[in-house]
Amino acid sequence: MRCLLAIIPALLALCLAPMVPAEPQSTPVTSPGQTVPEPDLPPTIAIIIDDVGHDLVQGSRLVALEQPITLAFLPYRRYTVVLAEEAHQSRKEVMLHAPMANTRNFGLGAGGLESNMDQMTTVNTLRRALSSVPHVRGVNNHMGSQLTQMQANMDWIMAELGRYPVYFVDSRTIASTVAGRTAAEHRVPTLDRDVFLDHEQTEEYVDAQFKLLIERARQNGTAIGIGHPHRVTVDYLEKHLPTLDEQGIAIATVSGLWAMRNDNRQMFAEGEKAPISPALATIRELTEARE
Repeated sequence: MRCLLAIIPALLALCLAPMVPAEPQSTPVTSPGQTVPEPDLPPTIAIIIDDVGHDLVQGSRLVALEQPITLAFLPYRRYTVVLAEEAHQSRKEVMLHAPMANTRNFGLGAGGLESNMDQMTTVNTLRRALSSVPHVRGVNNHMGSQLTQMQANMDWIMAELGRYPVYFVDSRTIASTVAGRTAAEHRVPTLDRDVFLDHEQTEEYVDAQFKLLIERARQNGTAIGIGHPHRVTVDYLEKHLPTLDEQGIAIATVSGLWAMRNDNRQMFAEGEKAPISPALATIRELTEARE
């Protein structure tokens, strides 16, 4: 397929490329430090698929997509490691989908960041989760409508992320989130979600949200959509991603989109950040992952 990414070659190196219901979407805002892409570049979208790691069938279908989507993996799930390895080999970008406390009291599962954790427990839990996902390039929040409002907890989290060569995407599960702003304060490259694609799991809803994502990209130059490995979503992406070229829309990984918004500069200087080291899950985390 003749892909529009061919006209933005500087980005190609950057594009190496049981579920809890998504929380209600909130009004998107401009990411801290966001700039408008060069006018000669096509409108560009990035698609993040959250909650990867539970479902091998839908996860494998996502890995097999030709386009450079970004997959956000829950830590310690049954298929997280194998799918993350396959995603990396297929030039998809890999993220940690970090479970965070929410206002609805949904369980977080293994690797969850609870609101009552102290700083040391929060940092150690995040560090283990981050290092449990191979080839991780970024982090976003799984749920988090409670935790992303808590300034102290966000400071602990972003200070830890600032040690590593990773970006942060605020999923914006609540309008009063401070996560993106706090990431920027800790000099963590950050972006915000623009559109949730599949809060309702029907083809009609996904289609409307996908068109909204494209509209946002046409208006602002770039836009980020978040979906989930529901069958209806994967079916839709298999059918409609190949049609983006004829619509004049490009697709990039999240780091590729960040480069477009930041004058195509390198996200991190070589040796600037500490490498992410592999870590072993605790017995409790492994037990929770099996449940």
